[in-house]
Amino acid sequence: MYYNLNNEILKRSTKTVYRDNNSIVKLFIENYSKADILNEALNLSRVEEGTDLNIPKLKEITKIDNRWGLITEYVEGDSLQELIDRNPEKIDEYMDLLVDIQLEVLSKEVPLLNRMKDKYRRKLNEVTINETMKYELLQRLEGMKNDSKICHGDFNPSNIIVSNDGKHYIIDWAHVTQGNSAGDSAMTYLIFLLEGKNEIAEKYLNVFSNKSGISKSDIQKWIPIVAAIKMEKAKDSEKDLLQKCIDVVEYE
Repeated sequence: MYYNLNNEILKRSTKTVYRDNNSIVKLFIENYSKADILNEALNLSRVEEGTDLNIPKLKEITKIDNRWGLITEYVEGDSLQELIDRNPEKIDEYMDLLVDIQLEVLSKEVPLLNRMKDKYRRKLNEVTINETMKYELLQRLEGMKNDSKICHGDFNPSNIIVSNDGKHYIIDWAHVTQGNSAGDSAMTYLIFLLEGKNEIAEKYLNVFSNKSGISKSDIQKWIPIVAAIKMEKAKDSEKDLLQKCIDVVEYE
């Protein structure tokens, strides 16, 4: 099938995203891992079929000019990040909405998804950091509570689309696992920090803790772990902050 690639809406180092009428075309670079692409498609399909969450449906897996592509539905609307940027005075309202949507995701279970602790254990073993610290992080991970909640893995305002009829849709399920809610929250907190949004990060942490009933200290225990697994593919500008997060053993 022919897709129009003239309307580029996002470009990253490994992929470019286009809109073609009612479709989103996520086109990966040549030689990108076929296994990773197929795994993303499988994860998206499992969440779509196993829950009632509002997510864009997978339409097709294709190849265009020797590049693999995932074709999903296009949702008309604004990302929550765009709404925050346009209406900064409403940050409290939008943070409540962000956390409410995340908790809705975390209330679901899909038993066939990969387990968070298995994925994080593998990534920790692969990352290049001090071996003593790696051992301590692996031990900390092993001590974390096992759980089976759907964890988006990249939950942030850019991945929430608020449609024209007011519904919210969650996009970009490449990192989804089943696991511990506190671990998923720690990743969202870290994403805000990496964007230089320290005040929003703290606001998010407070709101999530209050609404979820999970203590901030339980969330913070995950931060060195999620920082370490992001280190391998981090930009040079992000590595100092990630290292500081890894080096923190205990939080107040």
